[in-house]
Amino acid sequence: MSSARIAANPAALDGHIDEVIRSAQHELTQLLAQRSALMRRIGTVKQTLVYLARVFGEDVLGPEAQRLLGHAPPRKQPGLTRACRTLLMEATVPLEARQALRELQRRFPGLVDHHKIPLASVTTVFNRLVASGEARSFPNGRGRRAWEWVADAGPAAEIRLAAAVGEGLAHQTEPITEQ
Repeated sequence: MSSARIAANPAALDGHIDEVIRSAQHELTQLLAQRSALMRRIGTVKQTLVYLARVFGEDVLGPEAQRLLGHAPPRKQPGLTRACRTLLMEATVPLEARQALRELQRRFPGLVDHHKIPLASVTTVFNRLVASGEARSFPNGRGRRAWEWVADAGPAAEIRLAAAVGEGLAHQTEPITEQ
């Protein structure tokens, strides 16, 4: 469209802009929904591998699976969001922010040292994971907010159930437990 035609008919340009914006907004909405579903699925598969390792021992996981789960020596320390995702994915119970902070300090020493208010940082990350559909939060029995990973149902859930039943009979890694 020439600049003379645009100047003569600005309403036509507005219609085209509105159409482009609607199309981009629709595509962004779809992509964000796909990302959310993909992150939940990734978490479910990781949880399945963690539970299988708890039941049958870490040695059942090959080096690549251990690396993908973050159990291999990392090249650098993970960021706070990735570490919080890992905690929620591997937790056997919903976590309060204070529990998560203690576990972060134990598993990822120094990660939160530069945060002015580490507990607030953990809470913020957990709430962002809720907003993206990767986790859910709710008041626990003590009236405090707790977070848990949102897992997909299906075959992976059946494996987790079998692993949970067999946990008392087989080798376990140190799980995150409610304190």
